[in-house]
Amino acid sequence: MNTATFNSYRFWAYLQLLRPANIITAWADIMAGFAASGYFVQVNLTPLLWLLLATTGLYGGGIVFNDVFDAELDAQERPERPIPSGRASQTGASLLGGSLLIVGVTAAVQVSWLSGVLALAIATSALLYDAFGKHHPIFGPINMGFCRGGNLLLGVSVVPVAIGDYWFLGLIPIVYIAAITALSRGEVQGGKSSTGIIALLLITAVIVGLLGLGWLTDYQVITVLPFLTLLAIRVLIPFIKAALQPTPEQIRIAVRAGVLSLIILDTTLAAGFAGLPYGLLVLSLLPLSMILSQLFAVT
Repeated sequence: MNTATFNSYRFWAYLQLLRPANIITAWADIMAGFAASGYFVQVNLTPLLWLLLATTGLYGGGIVFNDVFDAELDAQERPERPIPSGRASQTGASLLGGSLLIVGVTAAVQVSWLSGVLALAIATSALLYDAFGKHHPIFGPINMGFCRGGNLLLGVSVVPVAIGDYWFLGLIPIVYIAAITALSRGEVQGGKSSTGIIALLLITAVIVGLLGLGWLTDYQVITVLPFLTLLAIRVLIPFIKAALQPTPEQIRIAVRAGVLSLIILDTTLAAGFAGLPYGLLVLSLLPLSMILSQLFAVT
């Protein structure tokens, strides 16, 4: 193997650690929060670009450290992954993850002090999950949900005072991700029907909650109905199958559908606050994420 081929091989391994398809879903969080803040009507989109860079660093760094902390376990259960296979080193991955988290916090500070505080909280929560939270059956899913809820509020923080009005929006991805995280525990050895039923109930609660936001005067509930229907179809069906037959295969299918459908969830929020065209803009991220999911692992 010549030097150029070897470098390309190594680059691809570190790129796999980032799970690019998942990072696209994090962009959707930011765009949904951006819509809720009301700032989307402004001509200046520089803050949005800073926040998209911030979430790229935060999510990318967090997911890289997930593999760093799991290297020993992956060597037994998933030896094909970049670190246990030797295609990426644990030191190199740690440097990459740390650099990305620093970029994420630094980019957020360019928008507002509150954005910087939220970014730091997200980074801390991500590391806490990677090191400890994932091993706890109750705290782990909530911990991971907090990361995504914080990411949505990071988008809202472009208008700091809007956080006080829409802080509760962060609960939606917290519940949604908690459901996915709880179910994902059975990806390798299979899960329990009871866990699948709980995850299904949580997903249903999210769908009802998105509809219930119609009580907000600035939320266009009629506009969100097509997106909400799409979300229900894409997520409920695989989650029902995983609850009825909690095999590793069915669980992986449900988890993958849940992760990619985060974009549809965010589209629903974005359309409700900013209208159909903006919602369709967020939804346009879904094909890109799905294409990348064919090239890189999602879970």
